[in-house]
Amino acid sequence: MTEYLRGSCLCGGVEYKAEKNSVHSASHCYCTMCQKQHGAASGTYANVASSGFSFEKGAELVTEFHSSDHGRRGFCKVCGSTLTWRSTQSPDRIAITLGTMEPEYDGPVQRELHTDTKPRWLPTA
Repeated sequence: MTEYLRGSCLCGGVEYKAEKNSVHSASHCYCTMCQKQHGAASGTYANVASSGFSFEKGAELVTEFHSSDHGRRGFCKVCGSTLTWRSTQSPDRIAITLGTMEPEYDGPVQRELHTDTKPRWLPTA
């Protein structure tokens, strides 16, 4: 039986699922675009197979912001919750935000990306 990661946006209008066994890695991304989009020190994502990802509810409420030549940031157009990040250069993968998952993601976060722009105000321990 397939296990899924599940999540939703803040208003509950969008719900998604992703095959749990398709998680390639989870990461904190400290790029300035993730910081601005999330309003936080980083965007935290699980990178999963696109083929095992789907919106179960509210797909029509999801819109994408083209933040770079290849980056697409998906969010709920009602409440603004950040849901996904995907690269047009890697269409077989999609990154889903850990903070939107229910229940909470229980896997490890293995990577930190763009640590050169990691905020100095973060605690070191």
